Amino acid sequence: MFQEDLKYKRLREHMVKEHIEKRGIKDPRVLEAFRKVPRHVFVSEALMDQAYSDFPLPIGEQQTISQPFIVAEMTQALVLKENDRVLEIGTGSGYQAVILAEIAYKVFTIERIHKLLMRARKIFVELGYHNIVSKLSDGTLGWQDKSPFDAILVTAGAPEIPYPLINQLAMGGRMVIPVGDRHSQELIKIYRDERGIRQTSLGGCRFVKLVGEYGWRD
Repeated sequence: MFQEDLKYKRLREHMVKEHIEKRGIKDPRVLEAFRKVPRHVFVSEALMDQAYSDFPLPIGEQQTISQPFIVAEMTQALVLKENDRVLEIGTGSGYQAVILAEIAYKVFTIERIHKLLMRARKIFVELGYHNIVSKLSDGTLGWQDKSPFDAILVTAGAPEIPYPLINQLAMGGRMVIPVGDRHSQELIKIYRDERGIRQTSLGGCRFVKLVGEYGWRD
């Protein structure tokens, strides 16, 4: 059973108050998830003491764990309900998937880098999250046989919105995705209903590139 040093609990509480709550994150379920999930276990031992600062950290394979505020902003924007089925594109460290799993019914997460996926799966087991299903694949194709999804979260910057993901979004579904060039993107929220697809901008952001058939070519 996972146990942690009280030092990290104090650092985590400070992160929530100073970097998340004070910057406008109000959803109590999102705040509670951030208070509970130990972000430091998703980074290398050398970086654990930096895990609760508000900036991204390297996780290997030229990938990063996103800054806490942007993870919170994207999670809040999905307006998750407890019975929602969520698709995450880009497992990475696994931190975002666990935050989602704290709030939603089930999380399906896709990663294209085998080493990162194996590491994340190990953490899911160690922390006791049994409502996360993962696979190694091209995330821009989505997960057709598990669709439709109530929410889709893309954790890498795309040149445009991959249409397979839109097709896998349920009626009333929400998607949050960074869209732009290789260096900076705009965080887009998509809502699908009977009238079609609506988009709103949540502001600028910067993510690693989304690689795949409907993303950037590696």
